[in-house]
Amino acid sequence: MQSVLKDRQCGVDFNTPLYFMYRNLAWDDSDQAHLAAQQVRFDMTVIPPGVICGEYVKTKGHYHPTAPDGTGYPELYQVLEGEAHYLLQKEDLSDVVVVHAKAGESVFIPPGYGHVTINPASEELVMVNLVSDAFASSYEFYEERHGSAYYECEGSVWEKNPAYGPLPEIRFFEAKDLLYQKIVQGRDIYGLIHDETLMGWLNAPADAPNPFSL
Repeated sequence: MQSVLKDRQCGVDFNTPLYFMYRNLAWDDSDQAHLAAQQVRFDMTVIPPGVICGEYVKTKGHYHPTAPDGTGYPELYQVLEGEAHYLLQKEDLSDVVVVHAKAGESVFIPPGYGHVTINPASEELVMVNLVSDAFASSYEFYEERHGSAYYECEGSVWEKNPAYGPLPEIRFFEAKDLLYQKIVQGRDIYGLIHDETLMGWLNAPADAPNPFSL
């Protein structure tokens, strides 16, 4: 994580785990077999509250590669506890988006966007996600640029990352205002593992929605 912090020297002596990832979860063996057959993972991430030299604790950030249909793989998140800021940026840096999500709310990461999750609150953030298991995430871009396009600092102050050069201004959204076909806010996304439309989007995303279309 040190390579993506706003103050990378600050991270030298910071020895507390910043977040925890639990991958490939399922309620029972039947669901596990179903997810495997669909090439989809159900994961959980836990981000304790914290500040590192003025910056809120966050995930490292990554991009998804291109699926066989020529479109980037998407991902669906849901906050179970706490609240999150999902910081998304297009690969060509033409768009930067922040989505604020509270417990029970979902955020769809559309094709072509890299993303970081930030815990801006004083309580633990617990979130789950559904994503294709057919690829490995790429962290290199975020490592080389020392993090995402913006850093979120205490008080929800957004500071541009100087390693990027000129950037568009952030567009802000509330997750509750982003409704997707067959994905209703407040619905348990684990129940969507049998939704053919969503399962199709995760591995063949050409028809997946982009809730942030300009």
